[in-house]
Amino acid sequence: MAIITLTSDWGTRDYYAAAVKGTILSRLPNATIVDVTHEIEPFNVSEAGFTLKNCYRSFPPGTIHIIAVDTIESTECPHVVVKAEGQYFISTDNGIFSHILDGKFDEAVYIDVMQDSDFFTFATRDRFAKVAVMIANGEPLSNIGAPRERLNPGGAFCAVARDNTIEGVVMHIDSYDNLITNISRELFEQERRGRNFTIMVKGDLYTVDEISDSYLDVDVVDLVAIFGTHGYLELALNKAKLASLCGIELKSTIKVVFDDGKETSPKDSFF
Repeated sequence: MAIITLTSDWGTRDYYAAAVKGTILSRLPNATIVDVTHEIEPFNVSEAGFTLKNCYRSFPPGTIHIIAVDTIESTECPHVVVKAEGQYFISTDNGIFSHILDGKFDEAVYIDVMQDSDFFTFATRDRFAKVAVMIANGEPLSNIGAPRERLNPGGAFCAVARDNTIEGVVMHIDSYDNLITNISRELFEQERRGRNFTIMVKGDLYTVDEISDSYLDVDVVDLVAIFGTHGYLELALNKAKLASLCGIELKSTIKVVFDDGKETSPKDSFF
């Protein structure tokens, strides 16, 4: 039984998701279709990539992922199928694979399959769904198109470490208004080397100087820093919405400053 996932920026108000599901089921009635999300910010390729990166490994081998964000095709950004870690990804090569797969893949092909419409504004229904069914029916990628040797870089933000400081950015704000940064646990521990530190949000307006295991390790409405299951530094307010309350947006700067093991003052309440 084929598993096909959908990730898009369509929202749930319009007919788009239903039309794609109906197209798939008309061709493959026993397919299992999973909505990853349809709430990606419009055209936000990095957000779509982050979302899929953190869930695709939970699916079984052979799962087919349709990514419908910024799907307009061009010479520079063709429609492609990418195979990686035993799974398939159908999307526009608009840099999204640098976010999902860090640019690593086993096989990629151009989609050279006629779409089922004379319109070019709904590629997910008229082309991606058709290709997903082909893959589910066991057709090799060579039947879909010619090999693509490289994938477009996506300008993924990388945290930078220098002069006892790590500088990163907010790369995702979840539905609880928690901030997920691009500072990985690996980089943090590599630079920390047992030293005390201060994590700074909005300059030094809001700070925290310890890593917690749970949101409940601090008092209500206090700032908490954790490393989530995604492996990145996450900042939140216990029982409150950090991004909204503090006016923090995507790509806002987050700094970690190390102090060479000097004593730090007791952590103050957030408010």
